[in-house]
Amino acid sequence: MLEYSEIKKGKYIVFEDEPYEVVNSHVFRKQQRKPVNATKLRSLLTGRIVEHSFHVSDKAQEAIIDKKEIKYLYTNKGEYWFSEANDPSKRFKLLEEIIGPGAKFLKPNILVTAMLFNDPSNTSGQVKIIGLGLPIKMELRVTEAHETTKGNTAQGATKAVKLETGVEIQVPMFIKEGDTIRVNTETGDYADRI
Repeated sequence: MLEYSEIKKGKYIVFEDEPYEVVNSHVFRKQQRKPVNATKLRSLLTGRIVEHSFHVSDKAQEAIIDKKEIKYLYTNKGEYWFSEANDPSKRFKLLEEIIGPGAKFLKPNILVTAMLFNDPSNTSGQVKIIGLGLPIKMELRVTEAHETTKGNTAQGATKAVKLETGVEIQVPMFIKEGDTIRVNTETGDYADRI
């Protein structure tokens, strides 16, 4: 159990029976009152942000978040299939909501980090995958790129290209079909050419 002042940025807690990440915290005292820890919490299940103030008498249970490497296999009809990193026979599917916006950058056979939540109220002892940690930057090959046209390039002109995973992103004009580029999976933006 964490005291009210130990609920700090980067900690994982169980709040309203769900795992939350503490995004921000600030302990302060209003005039003659007791101190309060004003926090911003992000649900690891839904991604929604909640503001909550913990008072001196409040305690929060620390969420036990484990990490494990898993391998992405393929996508079929909106289902994302994975296997354990060392045992391809142990396959399972995950929903896009769990994977997050980085799902469109997944390449077959890439290793990603699964965040596992062991719910203390769950008596079956079942561990639940609540999110994936993708590499921040991934290298992807450009499969379709239109030829550049002359024009106003002083403003850093961009064009749309299609990547090997099927996603389209905006890149600088000099990128050609067959190039390998680095993409930021958090923002979905072009980072650099390799």
